[in-house]
Amino acid sequence: MQKASPNYTLLIISISSPILLGVYRDDELIEEIESDRKTSDILLTIINQLMLKYPLSLIIYTRGPGSYMAIKLTYIILKTIQIIKKIPFSGCSAFAFNGNKPIKAIGNLYFVKEKETIITQKFDQIIPQEYLLPISLASLTLDEISTPNYIIPAV
Repeated sequence: MQKASPNYTLLIISISSPILLGVYRDDELIEEIESDRKTSDILLTIINQLMLKYPLSLIIYTRGPGSYMAIKLTYIILKTIQIIKKIPFSGCSAFAFNGNKPIKAIGNLYFVKEKETIITQKFDQIIPQEYLLPISLASLTLDEISTPNYIIPAV
């Protein structure tokens, strides 16, 4: 009996700095990449390097909430890869990678998840933005759609 080929998945967390990327083989983390550079300057370069190194079968990205421009840029890059390279992509909530803590919106507004609803809430103190790549993708919930989840707070 022939052993099945491993599945490689790329996970991208580009909604804040640093940008985090993780490569998973059969849902287990095998490589981490972190960059403090702007999404527009580095994301495509890193993805291209990883596509040369691994036969990716899926790309997952944080589709929101978070930096509107980073989400938009990441989506456009992934949609282009899907069309040209035929690598599917899916989205998931940014809250899955920060322990459901508030996510920076604008000024002193933060996105907060209340049950299944995302609202904006004002905080007087700065809330650190820390995201972690999971060791395994086995329990990660993917969204049914891959389009960006733009939540733009009222100013």
